[in-house]
Amino acid sequence: MIQNLSLANIRKILGEDNVDLTDTDPVIQTIIIDSRSVIQPEHTLFVALRGAKFDGHLFIPSLVEAGVKHFLVRSDYNTPQEIEKDVVLFRASDTKIALQKLSTYMRDQFDRPVLAITGSNGKTIIKEWLGQVLSQKFSVAKSPKSYNSQVGVPLSVFGIEAYHQVAVLEAGISKPKEMQVLENIIKPDIGIFSNIGTAHEEGFASQEQKLKEKSKLFINSKYIIYRKDQREVEGFLTSHFDQEKLIAWSDNPGSDYTLSIKRDSEHTKIILIKPDFGMFTFQVPFFDEASLENIRHVIIGAITLGMKESDIQEGINFLKAVDMRLTLKPGYHQSLIIDDTYNNDLAGLKLALDFMAAQRPKNRKVLIISDLMQVGNVEEVYQEVQKLIIFHEIDLLIGVGQHIHLLKTGLSCEQQYFQDTASLLEGLQEDAFENDLILVTGARIFEFEKVVNKLQQRIHGTTLEINLNALTHNYNFYKTKILPSTKIMVMVKAFAYGGGAIEIANHLQQLKADYLAVAYTDEGVALREQGISLPIMVLNPAQESFHLLQKHELEPVVYSPEFFIQLGKYCRLQHFKMKIHLDLDTGMHRLGFDLSQLGDLKVLTERFPELQVTSLYTHLVGADDVEHEDFSLKQLALFSKMCEQIAGFLGHLPLRHALNSAGIIRYPAYQFDMVRLGIGLYGVEVNGIHDTSLRSISSLKTTISQIKHIEAGETIGYSRRGKLKAAGKIATIAIGYADGYDRRFSNGVGSVMINGQKAPIIGNVCMDMCMVDVSSINAKEGDEVLIYGPGISLKELAKNIGTIPYELLTNISSRVKRVYYLD
Repeated sequence: MIQNLSLANIRKILGEDNVDLTDTDPVIQTIIIDSRSVIQPEHTLFVALRGAKFDGHLFIPSLVEAGVKHFLVRSDYNTPQEIEKDVVLFRASDTKIALQKLSTYMRDQFDRPVLAITGSNGKTIIKEWLGQVLSQKFSVAKSPKSYNSQVGVPLSVFGIEAYHQVAVLEAGISKPKEMQVLENIIKPDIGIFSNIGTAHEEGFASQEQKLKEKSKLFINSKYIIYRKDQREVEGFLTSHFDQEKLIAWSDNPGSDYTLSIKRDSEHTKIILIKPDFGMFTFQVPFFDEASLENIRHVIIGAITLGMKESDIQEGINFLKAVDMRLTLKPGYHQSLIIDDTYNNDLAGLKLALDFMAAQRPKNRKVLIISDLMQVGNVEEVYQEVQKLIIFHEIDLLIGVGQHIHLLKTGLSCEQQYFQDTASLLEGLQEDAFENDLILVTGARIFEFEKVVNKLQQRIHGTTLEINLNALTHNYNFYKTKILPSTKIMVMVKAFAYGGGAIEIANHLQQLKADYLAVAYTDEGVALREQGISLPIMVLNPAQESFHLLQKHELEPVVYSPEFFIQLGKYCRLQHFKMKIHLDLDTGMHRLGFDLSQLGDLKVLTERFPELQVTSLYTHLVGADDVEHEDFSLKQLALFSKMCEQIAGFLGHLPLRHALNSAGIIRYPAYQFDMVRLGIGLYGVEVNGIHDTSLRSISSLKTTISQIKHIEAGETIGYSRRGKLKAAGKIATIAIGYADGYDRRFSNGVGSVMINGQKAPIIGNVCMDMCMVDVSSINAKEGDEVLIYGPGISLKELAKNIGTIPYELLTNISSRVKRVYYLD
């Protein structure tokens, strides 16, 4: 934080009257909302927020036990008796508003330039790139990741330190009136309006309203940077703001700055013409339109802050056209690599270490870190890094650079230091790591991606990227659709719908899901062996796996009298009590006890008390289709009747659950005690009611292996099914039906995205590759190819070949590398 706070400061900021300001001893050095982020408990203020996911007040007793003494709580919070008297509670009717007040005060203590970015797309990339370019000259504070919300912005402000020379903050809103709050906190001196698009469109009555609300961020700014070619933005800003505030850039003459594009096979040149007609040519490593728009915003932002064009170019040299995100990748010998190679500030390091702490346990925690660049007071900053390393119990520290050795004193963990990345790579052996968790984080100048590449397991080049933030968003969306008392069972069967059960299950454990469900016992065993402790229901247990159910505390589904007897006899012989779940058939007619078998079930529960009925559930046949609503309601009524009868002879009512993802939306009155979240978590709202509310969590990507020039009439692929009508280009891409890319996408049924343009499949999909028509696309070998993800709807793809999204997700081959990230 920019300055430490006394308790009297805090009371005054929160609006308490008659505060005795003689108590000026600064006590609070850190303000947090995450109970896992406590490093110096005696100097921490914990703000208890209530949200869809959890209530922060529930963590207060454990935080008190950990040594935290200061808390900001809701006015109606009832203090538990076990909390000591010397604990200080600040009370507020709304702790989120109180958090915003604290951040507003802290922002007001910073008297150096603050630049803020808003718009529909590109905010985070512009913020990250601008922060890195500015770091060539300034010590820069910037929002961690995409911390741009009503809570994220205050946390970003708390990350500004006294030594920072400029702050770059991101602001995002999803409904009216939110931006007024953020403007009051950020008070930007310079603003960048990236563009206007369809993101969060459901929260606004019109595009005009969205423009109006977003532009409120800049009402008191000295300058506003925007692209003149964005006609809607141009029209609104010029009609609502004074001309002297506006800094416009365009591809074409007539703006304050002209930034025209010239591409060749290796680079893109950006030719800058300034208002004084001075010229400079930038070389950038980007070809796609989105990146070229973002980098031009960065150039004008840096110029406005007084940077020389040559210094800006130096910063651009170290940028890459990659998503700015924390990524989890498989390494050699069962190690996991956290790739944070774009990051180089204290706030980002804290987030990366928190992400590391959330992963499943491994043999060692390894931190590979470079010098922190442009940090002001070097010794003070490295002392903070030391505290983080000690708190997160790093086992091995590998430092690279001229100053990183300052960490050495005061650390007891194993340490290795190298002067530069080349020396590290020379001494780095893949065999040195086995079942370790390795965080790689450093400034772009150190090119730590080479370190990641050396440690990363070499698997088939096609990747399935899983966005854990999007998964969290979808989980919380469904939480808002159910009562706080309703539990959530999450389906992670079939390799978590193709996404990778272990990492997703671990993330769900962090989200406090109540239950997991798998299809087969071995799936549950794999989760247990990787440290997943949540209750796990097994949908299709087999008799030969009873001992594994017992050993790993897995809870089987029992669906017939015969299976009940088999499991009951096993448990009796083992003198073991096992939790079970009863499948009730109300109309699916697949598995389960039907109404006529409840008499037999009563006898069996009395005969085998070793089997403890934990839940009763049923499957809805057509919850996703309004056509089957009458049948669904009959199923739910029958289920309620069967549950009542079973509760009558059990003497208690077990958990009841009937709703799947579709049912949660269509039948909220029938939540019972628990719901089962499946395909909705993965970003597919099968009802079509809330399509825009969910985020796609997965992107299937590959690369172009080769480009060929084809004459008109030539055939392409097996059986000569592909043919170009005119001469053109085809690209061979590294994915085929062995990877799970369905053969039915052959011959133009499917298409992929390359550099923002769709390229249709030409010819038949082969086992390991397929060909696409790139005649009208500026593409080169090695370019990324999007199979599905943002821009290519999974539902649309499934519809094109007459199947359902479930099939496309679960068909992805295990040879396709899974990569997990936080954006």
